[in-house]
Amino acid sequence: MWRKLATLTLVLLIPVAAACGPRVSDDAPVARARPVPVSAPAKPVASAPNAQKLPVVVFLGDSLTAGLGLNEDEAYPALLGKRLQQEGLPVRVINAGVSGDTTAGGLSRLSWLLKQHPDVVVVALGANDGLRGLPVQQADSNLREIVRRTQAAGARVLLLGMQMPPNYGPEYTSRFSAMYPQVARDLNVPLLPFMLVGVGGNRDLNQADGIHPTARGQEIVAKNVLPYMEKLLRGQETRGSAR
Repeated sequence: MWRKLATLTLVLLIPVAAACGPRVSDDAPVARARPVPVSAPAKPVASAPNAQKLPVVVFLGDSLTAGLGLNEDEAYPALLGKRLQQEGLPVRVINAGVSGDTTAGGLSRLSWLLKQHPDVVVVALGANDGLRGLPVQQADSNLREIVRRTQAAGARVLLLGMQMPPNYGPEYTSRFSAMYPQVARDLNVPLLPFMLVGVGGNRDLNQADGIHPTARGQEIVAKNVLPYMEKLLRGQETRGSAR
């Protein structure tokens, strides 16, 4: 099962005012992507009886998307599926989050995921690249290739941005933060600038490890993503947006 893969600790993307403590180092190998059923750990969440005819939304991400430490129905992809049904936009959700995943890992398993014929792919990767201090140019290249291949397969893309805390240095953090809006503009895809807004750095919304959101924190992440998903599904998205 994907949740049992070795985990690369993911740093919460803490706002400048809240960031503190030493840089977190790798304490486990990165989970290697492999062709395993996308229903593990989170089964596709159908929001209507005839699920096969619903739009398919794949969430390509890391432990934040997988909902590490929580039940699969508490992770933001499942919560979004429920909220979209309430808004009259039922979808079939496939949670393709792998704990410890990097942009390279996401790219390596993308081809198999695209065989699920998704209508939308939500890309929430890059934080583990930053944690490991990998070159921003490398992450940028991987994200671009993920977006291009997804678009070539006929699916729409929603990009979820991340941030690094200031203890990684002003040059690295600024380049990392600028990567997402630049990719969104160049490839004409909608962008949520920071998926953890309102959650990162808040002790009450994160688990005891101080890294992964609680069930309540995941609800806020789902709320952050919801309006972007609604626009995409209604064909009203603002492409290349960094708002």
